Amino acid sequence: MAPSIVLVSWMVLGLVMATSTIQVEAARAFFVFGDSLVDNGNNNFLATTARADSPPYGIDTPSRRASGRFSNGKNIPDFISDALGSEPTLPYLSPELKGDRLLVGANFASAGIGILNDTGVQFINIIRMYKQLKYFQQYQTRLADLVGFEEAQRIVNDALVLITVGGNDFVNNYYLVPFSPRSRQFSLPDYVRYLISEYRKLLMVNFVFTLCHIKITVL
Repeated sequence: MAPSIVLVSWMVLGLVMATSTIQVEAARAFFVFGDSLVDNGNNNFLATTARADSPPYGIDTPSRRASGRFSNGKNIPDFISDALGSEPTLPYLSPELKGDRLLVGANFASAGIGILNDTGVQFINIIRMYKQLKYFQQYQTRLADLVGFEEAQRIVNDALVLITVGGNDFVNNYYLVPFSPRSRQFSLPDYVRYLISEYRKLLMVNFVFTLCHIKITVL
């Protein structure tokens, strides 16, 4: 498989869990974007109400401590990291993400976000998709400072990228309250089409200009 970013897009209008063996073997670093399904703890570093830093989160991990994952144990990126044979990606906001840990990749996800910028406003302070992309640009600069521009570009081009987003656009937007602004604006079928349209823009505009040599795989 030619070196390329393998962009695994998980449009969580219904959660699909699948991993391609070929993609995993080809990938090196691992980059994660999205919401609470893949947040590894970024929200721990934010003044937000969308938090997973207390029990029962983490109760089935060896430490039995909440890490910021919205799970009793491992989450989706953890299982993918296991399949890659690498350490779990650290939250981008973690002070531990430095030096050689940058070579593993980074997790930019933030619980509460959606495709739409008005999704999750009740959580006050979350890392929306456009900000996650800005952080990814910062990451690439930090990586280049560590290993040089050409090697950083190779690492990014060979990486596996996971995006999971969309569920909050329903539960924390369209269905958040009876007669929500979005439910008054759109019928449900029209809202689904609108989300798909906005998601396509996110992938084909923002990600095309932020990530180079993209191969998109939609699962």
